[in-house]
Amino acid sequence: MPERHFVKYTFLKMDPAWRRLPSAERAEHKREFVAACEDFADDHLLQSFSLMGTRGDAEIMLVSEAENLDRIHEFHVVLAQSGLMRWADQPYSFLGMRKGSEYSDEKRLVPRPFRGKYLFVYPFVKTRAWYALDGQERWRIMQEHITVGREYPNVDNHTTYCFGLDDQEFVVAFDTDDVGAFLDLVQRLRTTEASSFTLRDTPSFTCIAASLERAVNALDGEALVREPAGVAAPRAAG
Repeated sequence: MPERHFVKYTFLKMDPAWRRLPSAERAEHKREFVAACEDFADDHLLQSFSLMGTRGDAEIMLVSEAENLDRIHEFHVVLAQSGLMRWADQPYSFLGMRKGSEYSDEKRLVPRPFRGKYLFVYPFVKTRAWYALDGQERWRIMQEHITVGREYPNVDNHTTYCFGLDDQEFVVAFDTDDVGAFLDLVQRLRTTEASSFTLRDTPSFTCIAASLERAVNALDGEALVREPAGVAAPRAAG
């Protein structure tokens, strides 16, 4: 069996009290968070996104990929030690695995970064009636769904599988530079036969691609100043 990679979507929401801390203390918290992320990103795929202004219950999202669950676990243990995480809630968390689709010839088993300016993410669950259908019937129904998707080549689909790993069956993610094209695609997909077998496809997250520092800076609107190597950042008293 080809090696599959795990994909972890981590959504964070800051305690409003964090923004009232002294600037120097917040900066140190952000530096610790960034350092933990950069350590993981040295040999794994990690991407960051801002949800400021697009959701009320999440403000930043990290998407991390690794070859095993141990590495995902270790990353989040280290991340939790950062000052920023002591002031953050994790309202949503999705865990999935890459796996080839049984309905198309596309094989996407290795880490593949999102390249669009915008990323749309949602958990997805099908009805039990879907799985009761004959395999050939499910394949027939999905061909229409796939054909509609291919009519929007500027919207790229990244689906991971979650059966037994998390509450949802899939995490569906689309990246694109054209928000309107994504909206039109989803509206079209609602008309397909496959859509009638959808049990749940919310909540839906509209994410803006951002460098790690930019996504972290958006949390309090202050630019993070990198400390020169070997120079410790001043810590706030108390």
